Amino acid sequence: MAAEFAVTGIPPLQTAHWLIKPASMIRGTWEEPKEAGEWLGLQLAEFAPRFASGGERKVTRLLFLVGAAVERLTWGMDVSLGHYLKGTVFHSVALVTCSPNLSAPDLPCPVSGSA
Repeated sequence: MAAEFAVTGIPPLQTAHWLIKPASMIRGTWEEPKEAGEWLGLQLAEFAPRFASGGERKVTRLLFLVGAAVERLTWGMDVSLGHYLKGTVFHSVALVTCSPNLSAPDLPCPVSGSA
């Protein structure tokens, strides 16, 4: 793995590898999957008007994504979503479990006590 990877905001190929990034890249921590889902919903609502695809902006789709994310987190799995925005920008958001992470149990949590 390149040394630069750990300090850039570029999304990793494996979602669990966000745990390798510095703690300064963490946008929030939550004890319960539902709380993380609420944050995800806010992120999607903020960026949805800029999604390049009209179908991806539909409220029912966004609600489905949030519900599916909460369910995956409940099982201890990670969530990674990405959307092309109007223009040449890609919006990426990830929710990573840290208790330990199922797909990378040897990676420590970047913030002590994070869930």
